[in-house]
Amino acid sequence: MIIHGLQKTTLLDYPSKVAATVFFGGCNFRCPFCHNMNLVLDPDSAEHLPEEEVLAFLNSRKGILDGICITGGEPTLQKDLPAFIGKVKSLGLCVKLDTNGTNPAMLRSLIDEKLIDYSAMDIKAAPDDYREVCNVSDPQLDAVKESVSILLAGRIPYEFRTTIVAEYHHEDSMKKIGEWIRGADAYFLQSFTDSDFVPDHNLHACDKETLLRFQQIVSPYVHAVSLRGVE
Repeated sequence: MIIHGLQKTTLLDYPSKVAATVFFGGCNFRCPFCHNMNLVLDPDSAEHLPEEEVLAFLNSRKGILDGICITGGEPTLQKDLPAFIGKVKSLGLCVKLDTNGTNPAMLRSLIDEKLIDYSAMDIKAAPDDYREVCNVSDPQLDAVKESVSILLAGRIPYEFRTTIVAEYHHEDSMKKIGEWIRGADAYFLQSFTDSDFVPDHNLHACDKETLLRFQQIVSPYVHAVSLRGVE
C-alpha cells in the first residue's frame, strides 16, 4: 500500500489528540478549491512512503502520539485501507478518518469493525449544488447522503465540515445544508484560502461577518456550529 505523505505531528487535525497525519492519493471529486489537488490528479508525483516505513515510525512514537488522521485525496478509494488501519490500531493508536462520503459501505464497515474512532466528513455544498461544486458529472449524492445518515446515527464521534467559498455558498445554500444535517453533533465552517495547489485561483473567501451570518443560519439545526481557520 502506497502512502503519499506523512505529517509527523499535528495538534490540529484530530480534536484533543496529538496525532500524525497520513495522506493517500486519488479522489473521485475535482473540487476547484481543493488544497491537495496534486494528490488528486497526480499522486505519483508526490512522495511514496511504503506502508512498513510509516508503521515503523508510528511504532517508534508510541507514548507520544495519541492517534493518526487519515486523509487524502479520498482515503476510502484504497481497498487495502481497512487492513492498514488494523495494523495502526494494533499499535494502540486512535484513528480519525477524513472522507467525502462517497463510500458508505466502507465507512459502515470501518465503524462496525471498530477500526475508526472519529470521522470528519466534508459537506461540499447544498445537495442541489453538489455537481457544480464537486466538478464531476456524477457526485454520487445518494452515497453521500447515506454516509451522512451513518454518522448521524452517532456510533462514533464525528464532525461535518464545509469549506466556505464566496462563489458557491450563500444564505439559502447554508439553510439547505442545515436542514440536510439536522441533529448533527458538530459542524465546522472552514474559511477558504488560496494556495499553490488550488486549481481555481479566481475563487474568494467570505469575510468574517458573512461566516458569522452563515453560522447563525445553521445553528438552529445542529448542536454546535464553529468557525475554523478564521481570525
